Amino acid sequence: MTVVLMLLAIAALLLLRVPVAFAFLGPGLVYLLATGHSAGLAMRLVAESTASFPLLAIPLFILLGSLAAYAGIADRLFDFALALMGKVRGGLGYVSIGVSLGFSWMSGSAVADAAALGKIQVPQMVKNGYSQRFSLGVVGSSALIAPVMPPSIPAVIFAGLGAISTGALFAASVLPAVLMAAGLALVVFIWVRRQPDIQDIGFSWARVAETGKAVLAPLFAPILILGGILGGFFTPTEAAAVGSLYMLVLGMAYGKIKLRDLPKIFTDTVMTTAAIMLIVASAALVGYAFASERVPQALASGMLELTTDPTLFLILVALLMLILGTVVDAVAVLVLTVPMLMPIAVELGIDPIVLGVLMILSLMIGLLTPPVGTVLYVMSSTLKVPVGEVFRGSAPFIIPMLAICALIIAFPDLILWLPGQLGL
Repeated sequence: MTVVLMLLAIAALLLLRVPVAFAFLGPGLVYLLATGHSAGLAMRLVAESTASFPLLAIPLFILLGSLAAYAGIADRLFDFALALMGKVRGGLGYVSIGVSLGFSWMSGSAVADAAALGKIQVPQMVKNGYSQRFSLGVVGSSALIAPVMPPSIPAVIFAGLGAISTGALFAASVLPAVLMAAGLALVVFIWVRRQPDIQDIGFSWARVAETGKAVLAPLFAPILILGGILGGFFTPTEAAAVGSLYMLVLGMAYGKIKLRDLPKIFTDTVMTTAAIMLIVASAALVGYAFASERVPQALASGMLELTTDPTLFLILVALLMLILGTVVDAVAVLVLTVPMLMPIAVELGIDPIVLGVLMILSLMIGLLTPPVGTVLYVMSSTLKVPVGEVFRGSAPFIIPMLAICALIIAFPDLILWLPGQLGL
């Protein structure tokens, strides 16, 4: 009953639009005090939840994404993709997906991608005859590639919570991210066939060569980061630091980043990191309440009574993540659910890597769905359009992402192939 009351309090606070961290923090503290625990225990739980070496990669990956945005990498990728796809009908739709795929190697945040790329791509698409709704949908949905493709901030959090290899989870996430891009491109292809008025924007080999030179150095960043991790040269935290330094040098060489810009870049990084870590810390109090009331054991017992079939369990997990992802921040959901679901998955013989990829992908779909739908609100705020318009444009693109979730459930060995080949 105590846990039920705490969950009701959290739900009420979330409905009142209280920030997720504080919606967890208040009821968590009340639980501890009501059950005779001291404020000192709360402070220890908060401190221990964030004192993790894998989590140290989060601020560095956020810094990497901020530096890439300031260095104008998205603009360079956009110009190159535009030059390549100039003769293709609906080319700007494919360009949007390609740029998000390329930029995702340097940014682990869908929100950052939606904000940075939306300002560039949506006006350009509307100017060239694409409907605003379609433009918002393809750009918003393409932004979801970033938290799936490494370096992925949710993957770092999952690996830290589940005590699994971040490199292996990164490697397993590559194929689903590429499949996401392919699925979104299929939706663009179907849409373009119904829009005979969409024209190409011209093609020039000279332009391809010129813009191609401009992206050579930025495209070395994912090789440095992911290659360093998968090759065993860096830990994810070290790779994030090296990648950030490389992006800083690149931005300064391009003349896009000045010394006077660094305080703003570091401030943005600190604020984003603080928001994530505050959620992790406050969720630790709720997690302690769950552990004290033996909620994980009850959940495990209930699910094992319901099914011992690994496939059905993964279906239930995906549905749970899809539902929770629509109302609660993805970081908070991972912090609360991974400790409970991981033991059940292991007992059923499910590889933790498969569980991680499925949970992250399912949760990310929630970024495009009301009522929370962070990407919806970012796109709405950035481009001054109604949230409903963004969602209606994004809805068709959710279908291929759901199909990829189903593919992972049906063929889990598919995403384990790359980690296996790399010996991770």
